[in-house]
Amino acid sequence: MVKALVIGSEGNVGKPLVEYLYSKGYEVLEADIKPGWKSNYYVSDINHPIDLLPAFDSNPDVVFLLSAMVSRVTCEQASSLAIATNLSGINNVIQLCKRSNSRLVYFSTSEVYGPECNPMNESDSNPNPNNRYGLSKYLGEKLVEYEVRSHALKAVTIRPFMIYDENEEFGEYRSAMIRFACNLATGKPVEVHKGTARGWLHISDAAKAIEKAAHLNEYSVINIGHPEIKSILSLANMIREQLEAPSSLIKEIEIPQRMTSIKNPTLKRQSNLLNTIPEINLNQGVEIVCKKVVSRINHGESHVV
Repeated sequence: MVKALVIGSEGNVGKPLVEYLYSKGYEVLEADIKPGWKSNYYVSDINHPIDLLPAFDSNPDVVFLLSAMVSRVTCEQASSLAIATNLSGINNVIQLCKRSNSRLVYFSTSEVYGPECNPMNESDSNPNPNNRYGLSKYLGEKLVEYEVRSHALKAVTIRPFMIYDENEEFGEYRSAMIRFACNLATGKPVEVHKGTARGWLHISDAAKAIEKAAHLNEYSVINIGHPEIKSILSLANMIREQLEAPSSLIKEIEIPQRMTSIKNPTLKRQSNLLNTIPEINLNQGVEIVCKKVVSRINHGESHVV
């Protein structure tokens, strides 16, 4: 049985990834900064590697590193903490992976590309992140690559594009998909940045791709996303129509500084190396999200604007 350690197991990607790994027959260890009491769960901060020692003493075969400071705004406001977590924290995990001979799946971000790459290609594009979050994750990628090249670390880097999940928390770090559905379902307005477009990857497809990355023998950087690129205005209107909300609730605003307008990834490595093709299209995803969000709100789950 393959033993996996998921660092960041309580996050929006971590929780469903853990469930998927269990369904594939993995023995799963979980680690997160969030306090909790359950079997094979370690309360830990990647900035303090001693917290992770008990988990690594179990000699995991593969480590999925999802923990990070993820907000563009927060990373700009708390720059020292962003670098400490997204670079020094990654280095701590890398050293522990080398110690236990574990394979590392490093969860980076599409933000590493910056605004000028179109399409966003893993081999041909020249990443030039325009915000501190993207920069810190790109430096993390280069650290992983260095350790692979110079110190025989076994690793792969994943660059995810717009993952969403109908069950993700109604909190600060929810996806735009969930934010739009929450607001429109309760008669609140949504703001859409002019000229922006994305592809949207359902968590079930993302979890399959992330798990497949653990089986690669050679280091690679791999985009994971959906090939169907839609304007965010179109997405908002699809959700509005599904929820039968008035069009007046959608407000277009100017794109803020340090935000990339169009994210258009090449996905050949996703299909060729990971042998995965997304199964849930945007129409299906919007329907799934809207039905679930309405049900959660009707059952009294709180949400924020």
